[in-house]
Amino acid sequence: MNMQEVRTIARDNGIKSGKLSKTVLIRTIQECEGNYSCFATEKYNGCDQMDCLWRDDCFTSAKRALKM
Repeated sequence: MNMQEVRTIARDNGIKSGKLSKTVLIRTIQECEGNYSCFATEKYNGCDQMDCLWRDDCFTSAKRALKM
């Protein structure tokens, strides 16, 4: 999901995205929705949240963060 799509979801949830990174913004959305704010924290694909909107981006971002 691109950043503009994430900002739209944030705005729909009453969140001002400002200069937040994609990761922080998605975690904020997750919290607002009453979910775990776990985006990009799973390192071994062990997530049990199969219906998560962010699932595909989450694993990609987590793997990218490991390389840094």
